[in-house]
Amino acid sequence: MFEAVDLVVEGAGQLLTMAGGGPRAGKAMGSLGPLSDGAVAVADGLVVAVGTTSEVNRAYRALRHIDAGGRVVLPGFIDAHTHVVFAGSRHEEFEQRIEGATYLEIMAAGGGIMSTVRATRACSTAQLVQETRPRLARMLAHGTTTAEAKTGYGLTTADELKCLNVTNELNASQPLELVSTFLGAHAVPEEYEGRAESYVDLVIDEMLPAVRDRTRSSQHGETQSLPFCDVFCDEGAFSLEQTRRILEAAKGAGMALKVHADEFAHLGAAQLAADLRAVSADHLLHTSPEEVRAMAEAGVIAVLLPGTPFGLGRQDYADARSMIDAGLPVALGSDLNPGTCYCESMPFVMALACRFMHMSPAEAIVATTVNAAHAVGRGKHLGRLQPGFSADLLVLDVDDYRHLAYRFGTNLVRTVVKRGEVVAEED
Repeated sequence: MFEAVDLVVEGAGQLLTMAGGGPRAGKAMGSLGPLSDGAVAVADGLVVAVGTTSEVNRAYRALRHIDAGGRVVLPGFIDAHTHVVFAGSRHEEFEQRIEGATYLEIMAAGGGIMSTVRATRACSTAQLVQETRPRLARMLAHGTTTAEAKTGYGLTTADELKCLNVTNELNASQPLELVSTFLGAHAVPEEYEGRAESYVDLVIDEMLPAVRDRTRSSQHGETQSLPFCDVFCDEGAFSLEQTRRILEAAKGAGMALKVHADEFAHLGAAQLAADLRAVSADHLLHTSPEEVRAMAEAGVIAVLLPGTPFGLGRQDYADARSMIDAGLPVALGSDLNPGTCYCESMPFVMALACRFMHMSPAEAIVATTVNAAHAVGRGKHLGRLQPGFSADLLVLDVDDYRHLAYRFGTNLVRTVVKRGEVVAEED
């Protein structure tokens, strides 16, 4: 007797199941749970069985079959750090950096984040949805099935809520799943120049309560989960003490925490992430070995963003190798944003991670699936191909997973499945 299912993906030369539990650290980051001639059975958007092709086909009959033809099948990529909701472009700043201007110099002259803030404030919710949707389609085509999406280009209460509403509308109208993060403390806006403490008070006293209140119910009366809260703690942004104040207030409001740490300077934000037991600390280019150990002991996930130094034309990358060797779980994100890293391809991020952060191809895959799922709070149902997990998977147009990092500048993703539905496919 056969069990009816919606989909069977069969004939995978390498089926990377990532089976297990929890984020992976140390040597376990090199474990992909591979099966030869593997197959996955899917029903109601969930994985119901994983095994060899003969085992799965003996037990299940599907409405649709996808023959992987000896290719690689693996979980969909999870982009653990993006600023994907924005308006406008900063291509002129790219040229300025080539001519020698630094990120902080551009920001001090009125460019940088504030340039995007002005453009984003000027847009309606509908306009921001329209501008963001094509980016998500390109991310999806390159295998990203889930991505974190930060606010931070509004910097008023109304505009920050507008960006959260954009994420909600996009989740309801296209297949790439977005996980919201409130980043009201992305920069001190122009109207608060010289009054950073007053802006921090606004974030704590007005923005955080407004974000909390909006999640109590949607316009349809449905309960929403609270977004993460993040703070950009660095030179030219927020001090360590300001960051602590905001994150402690957010934690008191029931929000899980993230922090931009040690991108340009070492201010102690990684240790703060450990002290507050943040879900993740991101960037980490100037983090000490002691802080790495503290984060590992506290259960913090390191989200590394090699596309950002590449986008800035810099040579300093996070030391992923020592972090992994110290037992700190490492995830990867694109840092997709209009100023420093306009990158929509997680395979390219993986290629950079292997070359400049000395991660192995297997570690890069773990960092974009299992560990990235935990970094965005979805580790209980995303990032693995095992029963009960969301049927988010990719069929690559190669027969060995190492091609993902070995090759770059081309898209090796043949088929994208999200919640059991084919949502992108090579013609």
